[in-house]
Amino acid sequence: MKAQYTLTFYTEDQMGLINKTAVIFSRRKISFESLNISTCEINGMYRFTVVVTETLETVRNLALQMEKVIDVYKCYYNTNQEIAYTQTVLYKLPTAAITHEKVQELMKKYSAQFTFIEREYTVIEVTSHETEIDKLTQSLTAYGLIEFVKSPRIALIKSEKGFRDEFEGF
Repeated sequence: MKAQYTLTFYTEDQMGLINKTAVIFSRRKISFESLNISTCEINGMYRFTVVVTETLETVRNLALQMEKVIDVYKCYYNTNQEIAYTQTVLYKLPTAAITHEKVQELMKKYSAQFTFIEREYTVIEVTSHETEIDKLTQSLTAYGLIEFVKSPRIALIKSEKGFRDEFEGF
């Protein structure tokens, strides 16, 4: 049965790594739901976080192939219950909409932060899970939502050990 998995893999800066990753996924006809690349706790290393919906067997094979084919140090795969994760979104709304009582309630409920206020529009920032962000986006549409942008997932594995412990063994 298919489920949502987050793959986290660590690598040094390599030319063409995103392309190599895309090729492995496209050969298997697997789409990224989210892709995030960032520095990590080890100097000179990068953490890739990829969200997919696939079977456990497919994800396990994908992780093994990532380690073997593109020389990543380690590729982890986890269910949503095994990770701590979040996303951030920026919303641009007409400034007049911010005065509506319902918008004020939504901002409080989702712990929204004002990022930028202009006469014509206001930008607010919210950090939450994707389902909550989708609900808020739907609600704000009724108040003249001008545009929004959502970050990819950021995630940490719920384990007392991190990649640094394993990396020291390489």
